[in-house]
Amino acid sequence: MARPSLKDQTMTDILFANARIVLPEDTILGILCLRDGRIADISEGGAIPEGATDCGGDFLAPGLIELHTDNLERHIQPRPGVDWPHAAAIVAHDAELAGCGITTVFDAMRVGSIPGKTGDYAKYARGLATELAQIRARGGLRITHKLHLRAEVCSETLTAELAEFDAGDEVGIVSLMDHTPGQRQFRDLSKLEQYVRGKRGMSEAEFADHVTKLHGLRETYGAQHEAATVARARALGATLASHDDTTAEQVATSAGYGIRLAEFPTTLEAARACRAAGIAVMMGAPNLIRGGSHSGNVAARDLAEAGLLDVVSSDYVPAALLSAAVLLGDLWDDLPRGLATVTAAPAAATGLTDRGRIAPGLRADLIRFARIEGTPVLRETWVAGRRVA
Repeated sequence: MARPSLKDQTMTDILFANARIVLPEDTILGILCLRDGRIADISEGGAIPEGATDCGGDFLAPGLIELHTDNLERHIQPRPGVDWPHAAAIVAHDAELAGCGITTVFDAMRVGSIPGKTGDYAKYARGLATELAQIRARGGLRITHKLHLRAEVCSETLTAELAEFDAGDEVGIVSLMDHTPGQRQFRDLSKLEQYVRGKRGMSEAEFADHVTKLHGLRETYGAQHEAATVARARALGATLASHDDTTAEQVATSAGYGIRLAEFPTTLEAARACRAAGIAVMMGAPNLIRGGSHSGNVAARDLAEAGLLDVVSSDYVPAALLSAAVLLGDLWDDLPRGLATVTAAPAAATGLTDRGRIAPGLRADLIRFARIEGTPVLRETWVAGRRVA
């Protein structure tokens, strides 16, 4: 296969040499040239031109693209009842992701609240999104931030909260979230009880009231909230995603809405139905690394071995994203394929055509990493040709 070669090198070019460059279909030893924030040229071979950075055989790969992370929420509420200063939380979240090799993130924010409730059901997304945009406008962020609005069907205010966002907010994903107890992620109510009571310190009676309340909200608002979410995603030009599909029937409903990304299907049946419907399957890196789901649902590894895993998300552990991609590369004996689940595939799922691959003309969003005892160790993160970590 013919390779592009370095040409017309300028004094301002940035060169990486003696690097194992992860291309879309294979990995080569070569030189990568960056120019004006873009990938300019790729040349195969072990030469180290004057002025180039000798990577010592480290890997160069596209910057990681994160579609679903609860990390920002974790920073603004590091413990139950603790509301951390949002500007400090946003900056810390941004720096953490850069340090994990993530160069583009879709920050997950829940929309849909229950008035009078605090914690998980308090309204916060519009204010937080505004604060994030203000920090970005003043150059305070290292990586690219877009929004992922998690539309909570079991709420009272979803339609009104969705209406607060417009085209200027860079909403890239809108996901339909249905946390009605006894179905989807928490078909096993004992798992839900363990999670909710442990997180919120609920008594048994309080948990029972909580379940009754959510069932009532689903009955009252479910249909209109789903319709409003689908319509708003279209108006915003955002990718519409489902969440925790469990049955083929639920996947059929998702397909009817125009959904093309399934977040964390909970069964092999649902994943197979997604594949048949042309819906990309996304699973969590913690599930893959831990060897199973903490909710007792299908294991990400089982989907990977069945050829049903397309995209990986760090979910609640940002550092897990690169580790999971390398793990998949080992599982499939194909590192480019493993890394594509956190680069090219999420880019394609959200319509990002300028990143996610190492190819001339694309954004110079890159990571450099080594493997020590099999574990990936991040050396550098670059965004649009600028080192950020």
